[in-house]
Amino acid sequence: MRFQGFRWAAVFALVCVLGVGAQAQEADDTAAITVEESQTIEFIRVEGTQRVEEETVRAYMVVQEGMADDVDLVDRSVKTLFGSGLFSDVTIRRSEGGLVVSVVENPIVNRVSFEGNSAINDDSLTKEGELQPRQVYTRARVQDDVERFIEIYRQSGYFASRIEPKVIQLPQNRVDVIFEINEGPVTGIRSINFLGNKAFDDDRLREEIITSETRWWRFFSSTDSYDPDRLNYDRQRLRRFYLSKGYADFRVINSSAELTRNGEEFFVVFNIDEGELFTFGPGKVSSTVESIDVESLQSAIVHEEGSKYDLRKIEDTEDALTKLLGEKGFAFADIRARTRRDREANLILVEYVIEEGPRVYIERININGNDRTQDEVLRREIRISEGDAFNRVLLERSRRNLRALGYFSSVEIEESPGSEEDKTIIDVNVVEQSTGELTFGVGYSSAESLTTEFAIAERNLLGKGQKLNLRVGVSSEVQRYSLSFTEPFFLDRRLAAGFSLFNTENDYDNEADLETRSTGVGAQVAFPLSEDGRLSLFINLSEDELLNTSTSSLVNPSYQDFKQELGYYFSIDKRDDAIDPTAGWNFGFGQDLAGPAGDITYLRSTMVANYYYEIAEGWLFHGRGTAGLIYDYDGGTVNYSDRFFKGGSSFRGFDRSGVGPRQISTGYSLGANRYVVATTEVSLPLGIPKDVGMKANAFIDFGFLGDTDSVSSVANDIEDEFAFRATTGLSISWRSPFGPVRFDFARALAKEDYDDTRFFRFSVGTRF
Repeated sequence: MRFQGFRWAAVFALVCVLGVGAQAQEADDTAAITVEESQTIEFIRVEGTQRVEEETVRAYMVVQEGMADDVDLVDRSVKTLFGSGLFSDVTIRRSEGGLVVSVVENPIVNRVSFEGNSAINDDSLTKEGELQPRQVYTRARVQDDVERFIEIYRQSGYFASRIEPKVIQLPQNRVDVIFEINEGPVTGIRSINFLGNKAFDDDRLREEIITSETRWWRFFSSTDSYDPDRLNYDRQRLRRFYLSKGYADFRVINSSAELTRNGEEFFVVFNIDEGELFTFGPGKVSSTVESIDVESLQSAIVHEEGSKYDLRKIEDTEDALTKLLGEKGFAFADIRARTRRDREANLILVEYVIEEGPRVYIERININGNDRTQDEVLRREIRISEGDAFNRVLLERSRRNLRALGYFSSVEIEESPGSEEDKTIIDVNVVEQSTGELTFGVGYSSAESLTTEFAIAERNLLGKGQKLNLRVGVSSEVQRYSLSFTEPFFLDRRLAAGFSLFNTENDYDNEADLETRSTGVGAQVAFPLSEDGRLSLFINLSEDELLNTSTSSLVNPSYQDFKQELGYYFSIDKRDDAIDPTAGWNFGFGQDLAGPAGDITYLRSTMVANYYYEIAEGWLFHGRGTAGLIYDYDGGTVNYSDRFFKGGSSFRGFDRSGVGPRQISTGYSLGANRYVVATTEVSLPLGIPKDVGMKANAFIDFGFLGDTDSVSSVANDIEDEFAFRATTGLSISWRSPFGPVRFDFARALAKEDYDDTRFFRFSVGTRF
């Protein structure tokens, strides 16, 4: 009975336990339902906005009214509001079944300014900065601008520059941002060294790269500051140089720049591998196009068997073949130079394979970067048009034409696919440079003593390519005043047209106690006859007069003549570079006819020719020949001021107007009616860096000058022999930071007794 009572007690206890558990489970289920109902967001309230609308804040949020109160969605909403850049602080809190969003708006930039900068002006920095007035201020934008400005300073050579941004709080939640700049010194280059070079020493290789060592005379140059981009370009220049000297396997292993401890200079080192010296083997032309006669193209190969390997000659051959094939009607021919090395004999065999290329046409030509220069000025220099067959030679010629304008510091042409497979788009990217020039020059020469010059010139007037030039030059011997204007594309044709006004006074006191003046106006037109040839036509109308009366024995003391000149000048230029040629030639011939409408009658012919040939590395031969002839076709006497005078810079070793016919009694120079003067000179390597700008030339000047005519009263008082003259000497020129300086040392080898010689002559000048 006791056991049975215990059993019922156990059953009762179990029932009670189960009952309590069921109640607890029911309570838990009820609680879960309550929590789920409270997670629905009933409202979203925005606090703290001033300029930003509340709806804008809600639009940036991921969580919205009526959605479940999800912690992840709330967190993402905070991040998106921060990411908008509109707020400096964002908090979201729960309140009575909804969310309260509290924001602190970022201030508005009132002004951005710079302090401490002198090397780079405010406008340049402002253009590069992202932060601008009336924009929303953020710390990220400020930091981005600081990094961008530091990079600009590094590109300008200021690697020690430091920039600290300061923020000044203003009313109405505005700020002024001030960038305090400590530019530091320009980071120069202490030394440039090369490792692995055997064929060329360090000095020779330094001449081939743009980067230069910091020296006192380079204070007008920026190439002696460290620039990583320039260093990469120098690697390519070294490679081009070695590939032109026979080293086909040349490579730059690496280049490094190590900053000195004071942070003011770099040590630059190029580690190179020259490889072996190669020569050209026999070259040949082959074709997969049956209609092409390859035998007629063999002459286009410009490199000879046995000559040093030169990558430039391969490129020149490809261009020559492309041009020949284009002239024969094969515009779509594709030429590929295939090289094979014979390493045992150090030979490179080149085969130019001609294949039928894909027919590609130009869909569009885009011109970019010409903010000032009008599109038509560039398009008229491009030798290919939209719709034409793609021609790489004409494209390269177009690039050279654009560079020759002198309006752009950089010209790059890029190709991109067109809307169809057989079409391409050409992008001409240019970087404009200043084309205006204000010049004031002061100089001294042993011939003209003190000289001054003032000039205003604009080579690209109003972006139309027009040229305007105003020049004033005064010396003890000559006074020149001139104004000229040229339209290079007159009537939308390849026809240059222009006019000029001039006034020139010549003081021949040292030569003939004679002063003359010529005042007039001129007009000229010029047009191309070929890719390298050009013809100019001109007319000049002037009044020539004598300003003193002390030379009645030589000319009519009261002459005042009207002159009408008609003439032409033909020129052809085959030089490799118009500024600093090392190969090729140029030639010019012109004639001008005075009269018959004027008081002066004559026919004058002049000729000039130059030839350049690189003898060896650093040795350049230059030959120059000039000639002139003038005579009065009406049987009269050629005016004194119209004759030819040689000496000084035109015939070194003689004084100004010191060679040629002369009056016996006075020693006055009379000028000549014909001359032939030639020069042969060889440039001498000085063993100093090329960028110093110093050159030396050993020369021989020689020629004939004579056959003057004069009034009959002095016919027996003249010494005039069309005899041979020759001089030899040394000419040294220097492009100094202060201006061009030139020294001529010359001694006469053959002369007449009445000639005036001068052993030393110099000139120096500057302009700013």
